[in-house]
Amino acid sequence: MSRQCQTRKVIVDYQGLVKRLNVPAGWAAPTELTYGGIRADALTRAHLHDDVRGINASIDLIRRTRGGRWPTEPVSEDFNYVDLVWHECEFREGDSFAYAVYDDGGHYLGCCYLYPMGRRTPLTEELLDHDVDVSWWVTPDAYEHGHYATLYRALRHWIATAFPFSKPFYSNKEIPASDD
Repeated sequence: MSRQCQTRKVIVDYQGLVKRLNVPAGWAAPTELTYGGIRADALTRAHLHDDVRGINASIDLIRRTRGGRWPTEPVSEDFNYVDLVWHECEFREGDSFAYAVYDDGGHYLGCCYLYPMGRRTPLTEELLDHDVDVSWWVTPDAYEHGHYATLYRALRHWIATAFPFSKPFYSNKEIPASDD
């Protein structure tokens, strides 16, 4: 009697799964990054007033450029305070990295986020080999002055030079043209 080998394709449903960020033991994320006239500081509750004003002035622009489910409406200081404390805790634990972004004159430009794959963007088989989900937003004034594209270039530089990630996924809906 002969046995026939059957090959079965295994289908994996990745929905709801989140990959952990893979960083070397003892590695600490930088709390300040600089590039081309902008500075990113680890996002904390100290950024509350700038962040609330920035988010509330930018809701339509954030939804158009960054996409995603947030923000749906203006944020209150109470709500955003909790969110900023959450970002602080995630940063400290190495679960995600969020930054408030300023120009060299100290003007608030927006925020950028480095999340594990699957948290912001649903994980799929095609995205499995990516090791970090990178997104960002800027205020309307910052967008008009070209800082959206500058922050994208800065993120590409920082990921390559300051973080241990080798294959980032830039998940914004609007991705500026690359210089390289």
